[in-house]
Amino acid sequence: MVAIGLALYTVRDKVPSAGEIWPVLAGAEPGWLLVALAAEWVSMAMFARQQVALLKGVDVDVPMRSALAVTYGRSAIAISMPAGSAVSAAFAYQSFRRWGASSEAATAVMILSGVCSFAALALLYLTGFLTMVARAPQEMWQAHPAGVLSAAAAVAAAVGLRIWRRSPRRPDCAERVTPVADPRPARGRLHQQWRNLSDLLRRTVSVSATIARHHRRAALGFAAANWLADLVCLAAVSRAFDLPLTFVQLGTVYVVVQLVRQIPVSPGGMGVIEASLLTALTSAGAGQAPATAAVLGYRLFSCWLIIPIGLAIWAHLGRVNARQPQPAVPEPVML
Repeated sequence: MVAIGLALYTVRDKVPSAGEIWPVLAGAEPGWLLVALAAEWVSMAMFARQQVALLKGVDVDVPMRSALAVTYGRSAIAISMPAGSAVSAAFAYQSFRRWGASSEAATAVMILSGVCSFAALALLYLTGFLTMVARAPQEMWQAHPAGVLSAAAAVAAAVGLRIWRRSPRRPDCAERVTPVADPRPARGRLHQQWRNLSDLLRRTVSVSATIARHHRRAALGFAAANWLADLVCLAAVSRAFDLPLTFVQLGTVYVVVQLVRQIPVSPGGMGVIEASLLTALTSAGAGQAPATAAVLGYRLFSCWLIIPIGLAIWAHLGRVNARQPQPAVPEPVML
């Protein structure tokens, strides 16, 4: 609550009165609002397909309807509750186990899903930045020399990694990564926690190595589509309220806001995202009233509508699972 209050305090001079916002809201183009709503639905569907692709990699087939229900449920939990990310992860883990995944596979899918989401966001950022460099290399070099060098280094590293992975001398991942129990006794609580974390990472890497490459690529592609559809939602809302910003400018604002969102200050970034987005839009040249209307519309579709829908699905799934308990999944023997 303190973080939300501070975030709102920082934009107190940028928020217009209700009398100034209402004419802008009333004059919105309904067609673009429908496009924004559809784009956000596609974003959620792509996130669900990301989970389905990774689960297929561990030999767990999940109907799209079930994956979409869990996606809405865990998203609503993450953006509405204190420590929502932890509760959402526990809900996803229980769902994966109920669908037939082992504990190691469920943990690996959760971790890989987060890695894919972060990598996809970084990939979209890099692609947009390289597009701007290609359009105006001299101006970008003068304005952002460090960014140009970092982007070039990232491309070189990706090409080098691609060449290294194609090398026939590289041993197979499944042979190089083998979970072996540490025979040394524990030396204190901190040391035990470190051993547990190391063991978890070894098991996760071991399970990840068994996932076929096309499943991992599909998950990364769906993660990128998830972010891109969410960006399209913001762009459509901006068009609905006639914001004088290009798609590149909106993309830059979107990436900055998503980076701020990764800091777990408040549940779902409430207050912080609204303040950051409003500040970024007005700094990019949008008027205060249209920018405020765009923020309200984007957050309505990407956050506030998801909360009641997802929580209702979560409660319904809890009642269904309580009436129909699933049989326990046998644990694999770790040698």
